[in-house]
Amino acid sequence: MNLLTQNSKLKKTSKSLGLRVFNFGIPAYKSASGKLTCPFADACVKFCYAKKGAYIWSNVQPAFEKRYQLSKTDDFVNKMNQEIIKKKPDYVRVHDSGDYYSNAYLRKWLAVAIHNPQVRFYSYTNCVSMLKNAKLPDNYDIIFSDSGKQKHLIDEKNDRHTRIFHSHNELISAGYTDASNIDLMATKWFNKTNKVGLIFH
Repeated sequence: MNLLTQNSKLKKTSKSLGLRVFNFGIPAYKSASGKLTCPFADACVKFCYAKKGAYIWSNVQPAFEKRYQLSKTDDFVNKMNQEIIKKKPDYVRVHDSGDYYSNAYLRKWLAVAIHNPQVRFYSYTNCVSMLKNAKLPDNYDIIFSDSGKQKHLIDEKNDRHTRIFHSHNELISAGYTDASNIDLMATKWFNKTNKVGLIFH
């Protein structure tokens, strides 16, 4: 099973920057058994890009489900460490689909990051309360999404966060950095501000 893959945006990001950028995804919003994989999703469920296009192809959905099932096991950290040895990523986007569905699952990702200090990990998340005061290793970055149930907990001055805009001009006028095309522009390594803008698509 491929644990790390590349969606079209990350392929573009990798090519533009000459870096190896991969993603890990689980089912968007709910698993096949109905378990929430995005526990704090709200308005974003209606326009979630991971619930349309290539993400809903018949061969893609079972792969997300298999990754989700593996993520619940004690062997997940070991399997991910092996995948990193094989794929040799520079960056890993945790969740191009899905979110941190439990504290135990988050701890697994932090263990992977600590074991692989040469790799930088990042994710967009609606799990503000879970991650706001979490001790993250230096090679881990979190970007809070402003469309979830906990958006009121985001400190827009101090927390790295996203906002969705209808146009590039609107995004720039609001003082945000555009990460719509180059995904790494959302991270602390490429964007020194906390304001990450994405154009609705």
